[in-house]
Amino acid sequence: MFKAIDYYDMESDLSSEARMIRDAVRGFVEREFLPIVRDHYRAGTFPVHLILKLGEMGLLGANLKGFGLPGIDNVSYGLAMQELERGDSGLRSAASVQGALVMYPIHTFGSEPQKERWLPLLGAGKAVGCFGLTEPDHGSDPGGMKTRAVKDGNGYLLNGTKMWITNGTIADVAVVWAKLDGVVRGFLVERGTPGFSAPEIKSKLSLRASVTSELILEDVRVPGENLLPGARGLSGPLMCLTQARYGIAWGAVGAALACFDEALNYARERRMFGRTLASFQLTQAKIADMATEITKAQLLALKLGRLKDAGAMRPQQVNMAKRNNVRTALEVARTARGMLGANGISDEYQAMRHMCNLESVDTYEGTYEIHTLVLGKDLTGIDAVS
Repeated sequence: MFKAIDYYDMESDLSSEARMIRDAVRGFVEREFLPIVRDHYRAGTFPVHLILKLGEMGLLGANLKGFGLPGIDNVSYGLAMQELERGDSGLRSAASVQGALVMYPIHTFGSEPQKERWLPLLGAGKAVGCFGLTEPDHGSDPGGMKTRAVKDGNGYLLNGTKMWITNGTIADVAVVWAKLDGVVRGFLVERGTPGFSAPEIKSKLSLRASVTSELILEDVRVPGENLLPGARGLSGPLMCLTQARYGIAWGAVGAALACFDEALNYARERRMFGRTLASFQLTQAKIADMATEITKAQLLALKLGRLKDAGAMRPQQVNMAKRNNVRTALEVARTARGMLGANGISDEYQAMRHMCNLESVDTYEGTYEIHTLVLGKDLTGIDAVS
């Protein structure tokens, strides 16, 4: 089974449960996902059947408690996300969206009937959810959203468009954010509701083994009981994004580990000018740099998990980890692709697939630049945006 670089002996700082969960997910990815990911990436499809298996393994909303959910600690959850993304960002995205962006808002802001209905189904993978916040003209500025909800008798009428929505086309329920009387509120919109459609976006050069969709709402009537009662204002969706970014910070490490391992093994075996590629100074410099940056990302993620488990994590700390770890993984993937030379553009190898995926991960759920501004404001006390 795959053995990740662990230069600072993180292994000794993990509980036996965390190691067991990581190894179980690692084995699942190697047995059931890696043998099929290349074909799905080529075809631009996602192996939907694996969602049920993720549910059977307790990986959907795994760090949430109650309603039959596992309630594992956040370091163990992070390691699970790491292993899923070592397979592919699309696999981690499916699990991350289901748990952090659909189950979390229902768990945190939902009514008891909403929780009782949806959380067991979503946790088991028997239902799929998506999160509708980003719009065609409003990504980094969600407060500018144009989607509107108006009261209509005992329910609400929703109109608007959401864009770049993971799992949208296959979702049974969408958590849609819309402005009601000028205030951002969350609504549960179910598949098959008249006026609601979720066409898949096919023109992607990244995250090809993932379902990405548009959500179209044309006079979509949702019953009053589908309003998330505890979410009022933009803080609701932003809290959800903090949960998802936490998983991304760990997941990106997994992509980096995959690329590093592939490049290191290739360099040890590939011969040029009568020597292995690994024997050249320039190659060793790249290997040393990658190992150092990965180790820093691992330690950042681990400390963040410890803070989250202690209830001491701040959103800005998640911004830092997402910003650093995704950009680190992207640079590692690019370096690894280069070390493989012409072979690096072949999908017989992983590096370019991860590299292309990470271009999206670097953008979604907060771009590198937006996280930079969040950190700048936190450190200086000055808002550079307004």
